[in-house]
Amino acid sequence: MELLQVLCCTLLLLLARMQVLLAVSWEDWWTYDGISGPAFWGLINPEWSLCNKGRRQSPVNLEPQRLLFDPNLRPMHIDKHRISGLITNTGHSVIFTAGNDTVANYDGMQTPVNISGGPLSYRYRFHEIHMHYGLNDQFGSEHSVEGYTFPAEIQIFGYNSQLYANFSDALNRAQGIVGVSILLQLGDLSNPELRMLTDQLERIRYGGDEAFVKRLSIRGLLPDTDHYMTYDGSTTAPACHETVTWVVLNKPIYITKQQLHALRRLMQGSPDHPKAPLGNNYRPPQPLLHRPIRTNIDFKTTKTNGKAACPTMYREVYYKATSWKQN
Repeated sequence: MELLQVLCCTLLLLLARMQVLLAVSWEDWWTYDGISGPAFWGLINPEWSLCNKGRRQSPVNLEPQRLLFDPNLRPMHIDKHRISGLITNTGHSVIFTAGNDTVANYDGMQTPVNISGGPLSYRYRFHEIHMHYGLNDQFGSEHSVEGYTFPAEIQIFGYNSQLYANFSDALNRAQGIVGVSILLQLGDLSNPELRMLTDQLERIRYGGDEAFVKRLSIRGLLPDTDHYMTYDGSTTAPACHETVTWVVLNKPIYITKQQLHALRRLMQGSPDHPKAPLGNNYRPPQPLLHRPIRTNIDFKTTKTNGKAACPTMYREVYYKATSWKQN
């Protein structure tokens, strides 16, 4: 009888451990290459089926000639006050996460940063920043422009705080998430707020490492432009929820070779088992299908020899086919 009880207890313990493993291990199953890469995300876990079967997936390739001017699009607004939080090497990406109004953090209580305006009908609360980058300068960004990619991309995410309680609640709900995409170009002088993030990279060399970032300006990361492109899409990692309003800003910010080198030194695993470099953590462009990409870049009709010329927005589009090619 005692032996039976011991066996039952052992079996229950094993089952409990299996439940814990099943609850936490899905995050370790996906990568950005090979048989666990983007093409297979929807097959690994049934709850990620949108990654393969969804019709509004992200990122996409932006084609300037297909942009649809929308006169009702307003300028974007992001609160300018600074916010503190943690920068983490998740093993998949570099993520900065901030505490919000009811969360006591290292810097005490802090006022949340709100995102509004643009194509948004609601007020969104900033939650986190994701950094995607390549192991060489030709690739790295998730969104592309006329097939051209950039060395890196910053994505600023917020959740609809008027309808939902938190980011997790909003993630699979209608109008739940906003994603603001900033493409990064190689340059001699970096964006100052970007430097605040990259200055901490040596402290998050391995998967699971985290460091404190004090008083970061989310608004300060934005390039000097009110122009953007917007479309309805998804998160770009499993479970690929189709709840994101994407806003891709129409101008890059700059990152230096030294900063890219620091990013490329990051590893996916621990010091004992570093695995592969963290870079090349970008999902390829997904089919646009029948989705419109709207813009607030105005068509200005000019006259040629007294006749109205075809409207064009090319002189207002910063991303032109020759402006980001590597020499």
